[in-house]
Amino acid sequence: MTSLQIRKWTYAALYLAIALVLPFITGQIPEIGAMLSPMHIPVLLCGFMCGWPYGLTVGLIAPILRSVLFGMPAMYPAAVAMMFELATYGAMAGWLVRKLPQNVGGLYTALILSMIAGRLVWGAARVILAGLSGSSFTWALFLAGAFTNAVPGIILHLILIPVLVTAMDRAGLSLNKTTKKR
Repeated sequence: MTSLQIRKWTYAALYLAIALVLPFITGQIPEIGAMLSPMHIPVLLCGFMCGWPYGLTVGLIAPILRSVLFGMPAMYPAAVAMMFELATYGAMAGWLVRKLPQNVGGLYTALILSMIAGRLVWGAARVILAGLSGSSFTWALFLAGAFTNAVPGIILHLILIPVLVTAMDRAGLSLNKTTKKR
């Protein structure tokens, strides 16, 4: 294993730890804490900073591990569906940020496309899980879960993540990019 790979796995472990702890902090905001989608932030950052394999891995592990350790989110169907959603976020963010122009527009495009892809995958996972359990997952439930109830988190992510990625890029903390700075 190379020094760069060790650094990427170390960063990924830190992002995983943040994904486990951050919901405790946002949970202190009773009205909108859960709507801020706190686990999404470190997973997206991991993809942007370390690359798609690391973002995918942290996204797969975080919801399941948090469910096992703390009971939240509930394992089935929430954590299982989130596992696919967050894996998509991390993978897409890491892949797209390298494919798109290395500027603020490319960063926002990668973020928005990653968020849309993750929500679509979450919806597909919920439909499949509902079918396996003999329940239903309607279009209205998809829209509410993916967009309507997620507005505070979407806004937070669109503001916070580009600021953090840009700051970390400038500090030389990105392990996923070419040498261009935003």
